[in-house]
Amino acid sequence: MAGMTLEQLKIFLAVAQHLHFTRAAEELYITQPAVSAAIHNLEQEYGVKLFHRIGRHIEIAEAGKLLQVEAQKILDQVSLTERGLRELNNLQRGELKLGSSLTIGNYWLPSKISEFKSQYPGIQIDCTLANAETICVGTAMGQFDLGLVEGDVKPALQNTLEYEIVGSDRLQIVVGQKHPWFEWGEVDLSQLTQTPWVMRVRESGTQQRFEEALQNWGINLSELNVILVFTSGEMAKAAIENGVGATGISELMVKKEIQLGTLRAIRVIDNREGNGAIAEIVRPFFKLKHRQRFQTALSKVFEQMLISSMLDGSYQHLSKSVI
Repeated sequence: MAGMTLEQLKIFLAVAQHLHFTRAAEELYITQPAVSAAIHNLEQEYGVKLFHRIGRHIEIAEAGKLLQVEAQKILDQVSLTERGLRELNNLQRGELKLGSSLTIGNYWLPSKISEFKSQYPGIQIDCTLANAETICVGTAMGQFDLGLVEGDVKPALQNTLEYEIVGSDRLQIVVGQKHPWFEWGEVDLSQLTQTPWVMRVRESGTQQRFEEALQNWGINLSELNVILVFTSGEMAKAAIENGVGATGISELMVKKEIQLGTLRAIRVIDNREGNGAIAEIVRPFFKLKHRQRFQTALSKVFEQMLISSMLDGSYQHLSKSVI
């Protein structure tokens, strides 16, 4: 038996993705007959049907579904092995794949990447930004060498993902100039239910942490008058800057606007015990990696840089009480 080849697996996966021989050929820059021949040879070699031909269309068969999962694993492992071999040159070349939630990726991570690139200029860094849930799933699926999120890792993924705190920031309740709280500067916990709110989607790490803080303060989300829900913090920020609602948002995102005076961070006084303590929302930044997948040398070096940065004092927020 000749056995299957990596090239056949690449062709098969392209066909399985597009369910179209010609489109697969175009993606791989080969001829359509070459694609057909590769699929035919696989089917003949193992005596199975990978695709059902229905008129001018095709559907993936049960054997094809099995091969699709296993072929992707094989090609992923080959890719990691190739990267590992390329890194045997003192990290002069190579690629690091990061996945980051939006706040971290836009405001915290760029300085870390710049620091890393200054030490390893030949390394290519591919960083994908998405909500926290998407980054957790992507890291579990092997799409990223490392994930960085500010939201919690769901219990279903905790056996798959190893996670560690590498930083933090503070969530602040912020309003625009048109909001009555802008002049006050502070409110009691009981007043949080007396204003319209602009929120993030539930998959957002920011929203998860804000809802957790509300619960700790004895406030149910259903008690709040939520008038808008956005997928990004930038949209939420723009909405309150021009309106009358309030939002819970990372201090990293509103630093410039607070300095310019277009937004104001509102102190929240916890008056439940009668001591007037300031209620703060401090959240950790988590680094994620797969517990079992091969970790490249580049990934290990970048990971160590994040940990060292935290130990050098960039993680000062969590020295305070965390909500």
